[in-house]
Amino acid sequence: MHVYEGAIVCCDPANTVARFLVEDGGRILFVGDQLPERFGAAPRTSLGARALLPAFADTHVHFTSFSLFSAGLDVRAARDFEELGAQVRDFAAGSDERIVLGFGASAHSVAEKRLVSRAELDRFLPDRPVFLVKYDGHACVLNSRMLELLPPSVRGLRGFHADSGELNQEACFAAIDFVTRHVSLLRLLRNLVGGVDRMAARGIGMMHAVEGVGFPRDLDVDLVRFFARGLRGGFQTRLFFQTLEVAKVKRRGLLRVGGCFAAALDGCFGSKDAALGEAYGDEPNNRGVLFYDDARLVAFAKEANRAGLQIELHAIGDAAFDQAVRALAAALEDAPRADHRHTVIHACLPTERGLDLCARHGIALAIQPAFLDWSLEPLDYLERILGGRARRISPLREMADRGIVMSGGSDAPCTLPDPIAGIHAACNHYEPGQSLRVEEALKLFTYNAAWTSFDEKERGSLEAGKVADLAILDRNPLTVETGRLRELKVERLLLRGRPHRPGQGLASLALGGITGFGRGPGSSI
Repeated sequence: MHVYEGAIVCCDPANTVARFLVEDGGRILFVGDQLPERFGAAPRTSLGARALLPAFADTHVHFTSFSLFSAGLDVRAARDFEELGAQVRDFAAGSDERIVLGFGASAHSVAEKRLVSRAELDRFLPDRPVFLVKYDGHACVLNSRMLELLPPSVRGLRGFHADSGELNQEACFAAIDFVTRHVSLLRLLRNLVGGVDRMAARGIGMMHAVEGVGFPRDLDVDLVRFFARGLRGGFQTRLFFQTLEVAKVKRRGLLRVGGCFAAALDGCFGSKDAALGEAYGDEPNNRGVLFYDDARLVAFAKEANRAGLQIELHAIGDAAFDQAVRALAAALEDAPRADHRHTVIHACLPTERGLDLCARHGIALAIQPAFLDWSLEPLDYLERILGGRARRISPLREMADRGIVMSGGSDAPCTLPDPIAGIHAACNHYEPGQSLRVEEALKLFTYNAAWTSFDEKERGSLEAGKVADLAILDRNPLTVETGRLRELKVERLLLRGRPHRPGQGLASLALGGITGFGRGPGSSI
């Protein structure tokens, strides 16, 4: 038994702030302002200026990709091509991997204001294959040696550009499939452990992992299932299978379908293939790409909804957002469900008509507030390609005022899993009238995140009877100046009342995975 005294920020529906919390055996026994006498002799932690909150959740993580790229070459901080080239050479010198795999190439954060090219990568490292994934995950740049390795089938796909070395759309996804086949299982498992530890250091105790791209036979889906069952210490995984093939989801006994890639309805702003109702401002003949027609999408949504699955769909542009909402609404009108919790991911450029449909049908939104303060895709770029529409991106206040449930995520590896950064961005929207209050922003990553995956009865708020998944912050976010929220630090994550211990060994991971695998989805996924 343990007593915490200080600012207990509960993130419950009533926005309670209490003085005491009592934990015992991994459960919360009591939350309130007056400590009952029966707990008086229990060990006590005085929080002082710190605050106790529910552990955070991240509701949109490409977990395998994030873990793989986090352990590899990260060029997001490069200020120009010469610095990027030096990072490529230095990483290659210390790596014995056949392919130099990196992440974070952007046209907006480097002095040259364009994407690095095949010719430049050839100059940086001519003798080894280089594969750089763009910051948004929807494109990549390859050097000549890497292009030579690709199977001929990739060259005929949409989005293959040999001259620049840039691949997007189907060509990019096929190239990623090819590259990940060269990653060993042992390396992947080590990277997954490291990925959890990186999230835990930011106070995250639960992730919604979207898997089903880049690996033959959906290896990443089964690997994350195996991993989640073997992981010790209480870190929670909720798995979404990125597919439109409902049978594949049911065959594995999973509960959730969708995400990005195969479940993406459009591309992204960075590659100017997010689907728009009106053309891009700098490309009058380009409205982006809708990957599916309405008939195909509605048929999938109806099948998945009838099967009792929870559905998530990626939609960034306004045309894609409307298509996603129409499909989910059609599925619910076909087979009404009172508590479905279907969700649109990103919802970057929603329409008022689409938001009204979300409110009417109880469709949730899994947003990434950090996109609002993203140096790799800054506002001046969005204004250049979208004009005045850029000011309509992520209208959080409008969404909240309609009663739509929003949860917060990172879209990692696109932005890093960091709820504090997301909370800051949500409270400091570049359109001030679209900002959230601090209490609302905290719930994006706590109560609402738990609600989105049917976990609100066990997690997401500090209430008696719930699991004691706790995060200690260095200050109380409710008393910090809104413009300085990003300065908050997570001091400790406790899962089931115990501090998270990083660095789980592969032997215990494998044992837990083997003994737990095949028992059905259970609470861990």
